[in-house]
Amino acid sequence: MNPRVALVGCGLIGQKRLNLLPPGSVTVACDTQPERARKIAAQSPGCSVTGSFQEAVASSEVDVVMIATLNSALAPVALAAVKHGKHVLVEKPAAISVAELEELEAAARLTGALVRVGYNHRYHPACLKALELFHGGVLGPMMFLRGRYGQGGRLGYEKEWRADPKLSGGGELIDQGVHLIDLAGIFLGEFTRVEGHATTYFWDMPVDDNAFLSLRNAAGHTAWLQVSCSEWKNMFSLEIYGRDAKLHWEGLGGSYGIEKLTCYRMLPQMGPPETTIWEFPRGDESWKLEMAEFFEDIRLKRTPVPGLREAKAALQVVEKIYDQGATPAT
Repeated sequence: MNPRVALVGCGLIGQKRLNLLPPGSVTVACDTQPERARKIAAQSPGCSVTGSFQEAVASSEVDVVMIATLNSALAPVALAAVKHGKHVLVEKPAAISVAELEELEAAARLTGALVRVGYNHRYHPACLKALELFHGGVLGPMMFLRGRYGQGGRLGYEKEWRADPKLSGGGELIDQGVHLIDLAGIFLGEFTRVEGHATTYFWDMPVDDNAFLSLRNAAGHTAWLQVSCSEWKNMFSLEIYGRDAKLHWEGLGGSYGIEKLTCYRMLPQMGPPETTIWEFPRGDESWKLEMAEFFEDIRLKRTPVPGLREAKAALQVVEKIYDQGATPAT
């Protein structure tokens, strides 16, 4: 029997989730904009509509809650859901503070509810291939990692909810930056030293539009990361360096360019490396794979990864950078 799902947040992500679920799975559609909830309900026979997330998560017709709201509402909705014993798939960053995540973690522990956090980049085909090579020892001992992630915004970007710190929790660092922090942690583990700054160069808004990070683990391996919403041409680049080889993941498909992974393997005589390229022109199935893993978590009663532990690790880095205060642009 398919789990019965409440979609809380019926915008673009909610629609994406609906499209990947078995027909009839969504039993409750919830949104503060009724027309969006009604649109979702019209595509799922028997689905009810509500503007109250408390009503949605308390419904006896719901086993699972999928949350795609503004950042400030993610943790409150998830907390209400786990208190009712519902399993939760919540979009990143899952909260706007570590304290919110710790409260959510404690509540989930009491009820046994499982919480998966939507870091779907882990399921992109280039990432899956990179992890296969990494775990296969192709890189040799790790050295460092370099990541860049940027987009150009759009007209009126500075007036959207992402520019309101009460709704977003911050700017580009908490938006796209958490993806890079999460990915870096897969390859380098826990970061024990966090340095960097967030600043605003272009957009007239009280949150950061650029952030620059230098993260180090206990062994001294470094992740050097930059995120930006003044990139103009959308781009994604993650370079993973070992003593024996380097992996370079470029693109995410769509406006970010074709997704591909290149492996540069050092030869004994050094010089030009042995180069292998994998391209993924058919796009990614990260959302589909992520949801399949979530339902397998539920079936096996296993702790989701990425879950609250991984979400806390990313937000701890974000908080340390924000606690240092924004660096004024000159």
